[in-house]
Amino acid sequence: MPDARTLRLSKAIDDGIRRHGQETYPHECCGALLGRGGELVDLVPLPNTTEEGPRRRFLVRPSDYRVAEQQAAERGAELVGFYHSHPDHPARPSQYDLDHAWPTFAYIIVAVANGRAAEMTVWYLKDDRSTFEEGTLHHGENPHPDTAAAVHR
Repeated sequence: MPDARTLRLSKAIDDGIRRHGQETYPHECCGALLGRGGELVDLVPLPNTTEEGPRRRFLVRPSDYRVAEQQAAERGAELVGFYHSHPDHPARPSQYDLDHAWPTFAYIIVAVANGRAAEMTVWYLKDDRSTFEEGTLHHGENPHPDTAAAVHR
């Protein structure tokens, strides 16, 4: 039986995150993860409104957070976390990610290498906020075929 650090997702959800990362390349994409009982049921793509340069940063504004919560409520789900892409960089949290993470949420990162989605991981902030712990993405019966390693700098 999966533990609390396992997130189940369908091929459609997996494809949606990957597609969003590819569409916004070479900039980072971001969005909210909606779920029920440890399973993702929907995505809410959000605009990347950072002023620090969308190629290496993303920002979820308070108004975007409210939209994600409202969408979750309308779907009978919960806001369980966020996803974003790392263009031409591994699907590993950065210091910026650590500095802006909230406890209890799942954080999916998809690496997008040369415009093509590759490795996808999920992370959870440790209770003491010192670092992230990697979780497990559990795909349905048809996992995404593209699990190539991300481009490393």
